[in-house]
Amino acid sequence: MNPQRLFIRATGLALVISAAAMSPAWAASHQGGHGTHGDHGKPTAQAASGDMTDGEVRKVDKEGGKVTLKHADIKSLDMPGMTMVFVVRDKAMLDTLKVGDKIKFKAISDSGKFTVTEIVPAKGP
Repeated sequence: MNPQRLFIRATGLALVISAAAMSPAWAASHQGGHGTHGDHGKPTAQAASGDMTDGEVRKVDKEGGKVTLKHADIKSLDMPGMTMVFVVRDKAMLDTLKVGDKIKFKAISDSGKFTVTEIVPAKGP
């Protein structure tokens, strides 16, 4: 692996680890805040839309059940935009993907693994 790719992967991993370490502290400091802003526990428009994130397919690993995505901020994971590898919940999700595809996707943290649970083609401009 060339040094630039190694640096990018190491930097991305460091950001992911930092975000994961900060999330529990943030959640603990914000407990009980829901419903105090007049929303009465109703989901926000963002939550109702399913927290889909814009992405571009950079690599598809069907055998490994992984996809490399260049993505925008993933608000549900408090993650900045970057390029990283995700596992997919179902390998069949990768059957129609190809490098360069513009998509919208939903990702979760599943036991420390960032997992794509849904992928849909992005609509044109």
